[in-house]
Amino acid sequence: MRDILDELTAVHRETGHGRIPAGEGRTVVLRRRYDAEIDDVWDAITDPERINRWFMPVTGELKVGGSYQLKGNAGGEILRCEPPRLLKVTWVFGENPTEKDVTEVEVRLAPGGDGATEFELVHTAVVPEEMWSQYGPGATGVGWDLSLLGLSMHLRGESIPDHEEFESSPEAREFSTRSSQAWGESLRASGASDEQVAAAVQATTQFYAPSA
Repeated sequence: MRDILDELTAVHRETGHGRIPAGEGRTVVLRRRYDAEIDDVWDAITDPERINRWFMPVTGELKVGGSYQLKGNAGGEILRCEPPRLLKVTWVFGENPTEKDVTEVEVRLAPGGDGATEFELVHTAVVPEEMWSQYGPGATGVGWDLSLLGLSMHLRGESIPDHEEFESSPEAREFSTRSSQAWGESLRASGASDEQVAAAVQATTQFYAPSA
């Protein structure tokens, strides 16, 4: 358990603002270093067979202008693909999304020296104020923390447990709880009050690791 909790401290988290076609949005930003060559990391996040091994099954026309669909999750359009440094996609849930439902995810890679890679993910969305006030950045951030954990395990050559089984395990519940707390600290750094942070952490933790 200590190993996957160490993964939490490997990530730098921020929240801020960014503009997408849907309007002025909120951002969650995750940065970390992977001990793998940039070409390996790029392949892991763009090759469908490898994506299936650490994330979830993906289908579609995986090229710029094409579309993708993650099984039981988001889909969208591939906006930019510049190997091995930049991948940008729309990220949409639901069958009949409105313009406000279309969010964007951008991943940037850079050589980190000594065969490592610097990884940055920015997810920008127009978030209803009511939802942001209730959950803060953790609503999206905890899910990305879990995904980056899977990528880290994959790059180390470790097998990934069944996603549904893992996410219901005590280890994943503890990971999600601490991730929620970490996103609470990023919310605090953005200027939120202690009361806002506490409420957001409680709501996010209850969503990802509900009480028995």
